[in-house]
Amino acid sequence: MNFEELETAVHTLLGAIGEDPQRRGLRRTPSRVAAMFGEILDGYQIDPAEFVAEAVSEVVYDEMIMVKDIEFFSMCEHHLLPFFGRAHVAYVPDAKIIGLSKIPRTVDIFAHRLQVQERMTQQIADTLNEILAPQGVGVIVEGTHFCAMMRGVKKQQARLVTSAMVGSFKSNPATRQEFLALLEMNKG
Repeated sequence: MNFEELETAVHTLLGAIGEDPQRRGLRRTPSRVAAMFGEILDGYQIDPAEFVAEAVSEVVYDEMIMVKDIEFFSMCEHHLLPFFGRAHVAYVPDAKIIGLSKIPRTVDIFAHRLQVQERMTQQIADTLNEILAPQGVGVIVEGTHFCAMMRGVKKQQARLVTSAMVGSFKSNPATRQEFLALLEMNKG
């Protein structure tokens, strides 16, 4: 990330909207915004396949593994406004499992990029499918988008729900149903 160019761009933006970038409250805004982008868009710095591969173990286990309610935040690539929510990720291993923390980190790697929720959902599923070669992967993401809350339709309660199903999650109705049932477990 080029922080100097980011600072210059924010300085220009402030002037373009009619603000004085030199006024007391805005003098450090360009550097703060550049640092913020460096922090919330750090997913570009990590190769998810390489990151996930480090934590793969050979284990004899063929039942569903699920991590749900993974909180995330991201930035809409269309409006540069935040969206946030929860991801639910499950897979049925074939011969490999992954360390528990790597699933939320995989979500974060893709969320910490300029995104659309639909692509992010598919990227999570595809990465786990590629690295683990499981029987199947299921991902459901629920997101609240500031671009729909603050502008456009201005609907504060609307949530976008996306899914990506691979392998047995797509082809086997029983696997899909188990995933959905586990997702509903303990809600209330």
